[in-house]
Amino acid sequence: MEPVNLVPRPEITTRIRAGLAEWVVTVVLGPRQAGKTWLTRPMATSPEHYFDLQNFVDQVRLEESNYRVLDGLEGVVVIDEAQEKPELFRKLRVLADRAERHTRFILTGSASPHIYREASESLAGRARLLDLSGFSLAEVGPENWERLWLRGGYPAHYLTAMEETSLERRHHYIALFLGRDLPSLAETRLSQEQLRRFFQMLAHHHGQYWNHSEVAGVIGVNAKTVQRHVELFKGAYLVRELPPYFENSGKRLRKAPKLYLRDTGLLHALLLVRDRGQLYSSSQIGASWEGFGIEQIVALLHLREDQCFTWSVQGGAEVDLVLRLSQGLVGVEFKSEDAPRRTRSMTAAIETLGLRQLVVVYPGSQDYRIDDVIEVVGITNLPRWATRLGMA
Repeated sequence: MEPVNLVPRPEITTRIRAGLAEWVVTVVLGPRQAGKTWLTRPMATSPEHYFDLQNFVDQVRLEESNYRVLDGLEGVVVIDEAQEKPELFRKLRVLADRAERHTRFILTGSASPHIYREASESLAGRARLLDLSGFSLAEVGPENWERLWLRGGYPAHYLTAMEETSLERRHHYIALFLGRDLPSLAETRLSQEQLRRFFQMLAHHHGQYWNHSEVAGVIGVNAKTVQRHVELFKGAYLVRELPPYFENSGKRLRKAPKLYLRDTGLLHALLLVRDRGQLYSSSQIGASWEGFGIEQIVALLHLREDQCFTWSVQGGAEVDLVLRLSQGLVGVEFKSEDAPRRTRSMTAAIETLGLRQLVVVYPGSQDYRIDDVIEVVGITNLPRWATRLGMA
């Protein structure tokens, strides 16, 4: 039995409800099992205002009426997994343009390329897009950061009582995605074994600079196939790509992106990390910590993809995360050690990029300043730091 989502999510709920006042259509995007249905279904005006497009009965309700059943509904209509019916978006465009009606539509989706394409082509100027990931530190409470880091943020994985059950659910999630969800996104000629190896390679390259050709040689496919499948994983909200940040310094910059599994619970399942002890003794603890911190900052600051970069000089300085904000560039380093210190790399990055601030996030509870630019922030205080930065 799936655990009940007992973690309130007031901020995203408020953002959705606020959007209903201004937009005819609100699209909530995120990975499967991140809590989209639990969050949006109660917003439907009545049970008749809710449609799950992976439910056969709801499909028939729409298709048999040629979507005319939507014409007479007033209030808030919620349509789950909207990417299943691309023709729905053309109908919504007509409904959105009705001057005499005040109906609002909430769509959810877990395949961003399909949703973005349909929303941009059919619902341009009529739809607001919101991202929903798994739980964040602000939602579960900063004191629960270790559990969130180890298990990841998907409600069923985070909330279950037993550690073994959480791990079992994560392995099941991966198997279902590779065997059912990924083939439904696009045609793939890779076998189940090749897909599994591909996903495991993503985990073992987590936080590293990615080279399509190198990975292609290991799996036995060409580089274009690797690139295409990376895009599929990104589109399903399982992988984040950080492109390199370029500035006119004349230095030899790395041009390759970094890839991360967005949910560290899935990462740890693929790396066979079962518990806290194995996590802290893992050779990939630093990369895992980096990915965890990146996702928390993205969620806390509501960052777009075009605001997030990495930066590295070949054989020299680097910054894990570079944020392009209205107030200037902010760098973020992630250190899994107890008391991070200033490094020559930090100093070089500040001088080269002209960083307004460089924050170092570590697994602790005490914040301290190294100088006017460099601040060390404990993970338990990250939501408070994000609030300060957002108000600056």
